[in-house]
Amino acid sequence: MNALESHLEIDEGLYSRQIYVLGYDAMQRMTGSSVLVSGMKGVGVETAKNIILAGVKSVTVHDQGDAQWSDLSSQFFLSEGDVGQNRAVVSQRHLAELNSYVPVVAYTEELSEKFLSAFQVVVLTNSSLEEQLRISDFCHANNICFILADTKGLAGQLFCDFGEHFVVYDPSEAEPVSATIQHITQGCPGVVTIACEEKQEHFENGGMVTFSRVEGMTELNNSEPQPVCVLGPYHLEIGDTTTFSPYHRGGTITQVKMPQTHSYVSTSLLSRDYYSTFPQLMLPLPLQVDADRLLELAQDLAGWQAPLDEELVRAFAAVSAGDLSPINAVIGAMAAQEVLKAASGKFTPLDQWFYFDAWECLPEQEHSVPLSEQDCAPRGSRYDGQIAVFGADFQERLGQQKYFVVGAGAIGCELLKNFGMIGLAAGKGGRITVTDMDTIERSNLNRQFLFRPQDVLGLRPPLKSEVAAAAVRHMNPYTNVTAHQDCLGPDTEQLYGDNFFLGLDGVATALDNPQARVYVGERCVQYLKPLLDSGTEGTKGHVQVFVPFLTESYGHAMDLAEKTYPLCTLRHFPTAIQHTLQWARDQFEGLFKKSAENVSGGEALEKLELVHSSLQEKPLSWGECVAWARRLWEQLFRNDIQQLLYNFPPDHVRHSPSYRKSGSSPSPLFPLPLDTHMAFILAASRLFAQTHRLQVSGDEVAARQVLLVLCLPPFQPCQGLHIPTTDQELKETSDTVGKESTMGHRPLPSLSALLGTGLTPLSLCPSKGDDNSNFHLNFIVAASNLRAENYGIPTADWLQSKRIVGRIVPAIATTTAAVAGLVCLELYKLVWGHKDLGSYRQSFLRLAEPMFICIQPCSPSKQQVRACMAPKPRPSLGDHQGLSEHGLALRMLLYREAVLYAAFWSSEKLKEQLANRLTELVHCITGKAVPKDCRFLEFQIVCEGEEEDSTPPPVHVQLH
Repeated sequence: MNALESHLEIDEGLYSRQIYVLGYDAMQRMTGSSVLVSGMKGVGVETAKNIILAGVKSVTVHDQGDAQWSDLSSQFFLSEGDVGQNRAVVSQRHLAELNSYVPVVAYTEELSEKFLSAFQVVVLTNSSLEEQLRISDFCHANNICFILADTKGLAGQLFCDFGEHFVVYDPSEAEPVSATIQHITQGCPGVVTIACEEKQEHFENGGMVTFSRVEGMTELNNSEPQPVCVLGPYHLEIGDTTTFSPYHRGGTITQVKMPQTHSYVSTSLLSRDYYSTFPQLMLPLPLQVDADRLLELAQDLAGWQAPLDEELVRAFAAVSAGDLSPINAVIGAMAAQEVLKAASGKFTPLDQWFYFDAWECLPEQEHSVPLSEQDCAPRGSRYDGQIAVFGADFQERLGQQKYFVVGAGAIGCELLKNFGMIGLAAGKGGRITVTDMDTIERSNLNRQFLFRPQDVLGLRPPLKSEVAAAAVRHMNPYTNVTAHQDCLGPDTEQLYGDNFFLGLDGVATALDNPQARVYVGERCVQYLKPLLDSGTEGTKGHVQVFVPFLTESYGHAMDLAEKTYPLCTLRHFPTAIQHTLQWARDQFEGLFKKSAENVSGGEALEKLELVHSSLQEKPLSWGECVAWARRLWEQLFRNDIQQLLYNFPPDHVRHSPSYRKSGSSPSPLFPLPLDTHMAFILAASRLFAQTHRLQVSGDEVAARQVLLVLCLPPFQPCQGLHIPTTDQELKETSDTVGKESTMGHRPLPSLSALLGTGLTPLSLCPSKGDDNSNFHLNFIVAASNLRAENYGIPTADWLQSKRIVGRIVPAIATTTAAVAGLVCLELYKLVWGHKDLGSYRQSFLRLAEPMFICIQPCSPSKQQVRACMAPKPRPSLGDHQGLSEHGLALRMLLYREAVLYAAFWSSEKLKEQLANRLTELVHCITGKAVPKDCRFLEFQIVCEGEEEDSTPPPVHVQLH
């Protein structure tokens, strides 16, 4: 709890996921920065929204202009009734609701130098060139971090100038690299040999390292960071160790992050080498005069830039009057992340320019008619900013779309906001269905911006999907959105079946569960629907689009199972903090939790012994709880280790197969009045009292008095005790114990019977906001760190431990907003019906570095086949011409697990089967009739010549 108590000013309940991204120190530095965001159109409000959610000191929003109809296509805090009012004033009312810790002020006057001097960070959006140059020069001269964010149609750019002496305290998102030491030589230089881990960490050549818990060569412990030279994966060269004491055992080497000064060279805002080559585009034709003029200006600059792409210049001019929500989402999110870097010194700033465009969103030349000036002319519509780019017909097509959004969390909220802004499903026949079974929690408010503090005040928090749908309807009253509260899976296939999926135009996932994403992907393959998939982890994000017959389908993840560790590793041979945390969680569940369903064999017997023992010494006072906890400490961190060393002396342990990865033997702890020791005693005592329904004060002073007079017997090794060193050996031992327990040994009562005598089971749920005051996590963190001390493993603080135990995914609003914008760019292409694989993009970003990669999706590995027998009134097995058209010879046809056809059957059976209707054949083979409302059947095929490891796509048969 030390780390938590030393940062009480940071609201962990609100910022928990973001703290895992930025850390406490960066969050504290952010609270000292006042930020100005000038320009409250789409990109400005997007930037301000993300900054406010993150939690800086204050935000001032500035704009001297009034809202126009064209602003409504991307400014989500403006409504039709706000047209004619000042954009900053209207936006301030909504932005102030996002975070009560961040004061938001509106300013509508000219930006004077005196006014600018009050800010640490200034963001300028969609401003004139003269204003950009004036303010950037002032900020550079006065050491104020300056960020320019500008968007026009399908293009956007960022410019950053943080000054010549800006300090980066932590340049990357990666956690510090550490490893267990196996040996250190005496020499000049000394060579460190590190242990082989399951997941080998890589030290950076020239990086700075520190040492801790080294026995023998103690001069290294707590010394100043020193550079390291990487000789190989397990050997590192350090400084002179000739005069140091000989190395004995143990220790940890950790690569530390050192503050860096990031210098900017003053650069003109015009000096940008834009991309020079782009694919041929189908250009809209309005603003021809402006395009010619812009081309002349660009040609004047061509002498000091790359060769000029005239078609690109004309494309830029043609769509520059547009204002698109997805582009603003991407650029606004990245601008906000740069603001957080400026305010916190966390992560590497942009150097200095970033340019982004999505010209491939325009209609493909081969499959469309050129857009005319009339197509893109303003109509006094809230979508005028988008019509200026894509035309009115495309806007109508967007309104007719039917999309399914799975998940209404962080990405789901951003998707729904963007969908509302672009007018998806806002026309006749359009529909958005969003489903999410979760309710709103306070920690959601930091990044799921459609939710407000009042949503978590009641006793029964509302459902995310319902609140999100209502918020989108408020942003765009024309959006047809329906909220569901179902978990998508096999249990809900009656609701989300043929009629539902066949009526969709596409699916967008906003899920953090890999299994759920795979299931949705399989349903999209089954119903031949395009899928837009996205995800984030901290500042990392990805967007992938899957189009039937054009791209590869959403495949199974390589490893969907939760990470598990060998039992012997957890019990006797841990090498990482993850092992000790899992061990501590197992201790919690064995001592204080109700069920032993996940425990088998000898382990179950062991836990029943523990519970039975605790019943026999039912406490009557706080002192008896403390005494029990002290005996538990002695058993876990001293006696058990001494028994292990008795069975396996240090030399034996070092060479045993199970312990080879660690390279050092454990050491028993000595009972000392240390905070870590006392934290375990207090947490265990309080939990022991809770399980026995004993009301105690939990007084630490009284506990220390009990410990002073408590005497424990000395350790006596257990002769003949067998300690398994492999999981196979452990299983055999468990089986033996199970047999012995049925052959005359004293039977233990069942755990449920024991609990019925007065024990109250405790449950842990750290991923769902487990109460920090109930001592559940305190026990696990203390136990884990003491176990880590036993084995010389680097300890983890309270927050890091909670993340690992709860498998909590770090999250921040900036990444979420960026990936949602990229999803909508792919949506444009799907609505156009793009048929060129090169038009689509898979995007991968790391805002911390910053890095942005867009690549073309992969084409299908095998030609997807759709049966030509659909639709027919009476399709039969003989109608499979579609296979021969693709050069495939049918060898076997299966419906689920039933074989309907096999080429090796007898000719009489083949003739009989081929004559049957498919529905009758399915009924005959499976014994279940095809439901009358079934719209199509899906079959699996095996073809001649297919590779053994390939899986041909299914054949779909549509029924009339």
